[in-house]
Amino acid sequence: MKTLYALLASVLLVCAIQTTSFAQSSNITETFKKHFNETVQAVHETESADEKRAILNESFNKLIIAIDRIESVSSLTENESASLNSYKIGLTEKLNELNGLDGFDEIMDEDLDDFSNFSQDFIEQANRTITIGIGTALLILIILLLL
Repeated sequence: MKTLYALLASVLLVCAIQTTSFAQSSNITETFKKHFNETVQAVHETESADEKRAILNESFNKLIIAIDRIESVSSLTENESASLNSYKIGLTEKLNELNGLDGFDEIMDEDLDDFSNFSQDFIEQANRTITIGIGTALLILIILLLL
């Protein structure tokens, strides 16, 4: 009888741990999409081209810094690390394109609204899903808010 109780308790413990791990996972892709959606709205509401450029620069830099901190703090799987690196490369290319760096032509002032929409499409259509723990997700949100 004690063996049956021990076995039952073990099964329940394993199920509880499994459920907790799935319940505490968060999709970082959605966090990035939400943050950049707010950026696009801010760009469209701003009249000055210099302010639009500054908003986009700040947003790209925040996302890149958040990815760097996630990589340094979290123990990620090889696939998660590759996905984050892919995001980082894409964001760096968009930042370089915005500022005319690394062989890109600088985005003209009158095209900043369109560029922000194009960048948002890039982030939303990326076929990447990175699932991380809730602690890491909270870290990302805090980083984005503090920067």
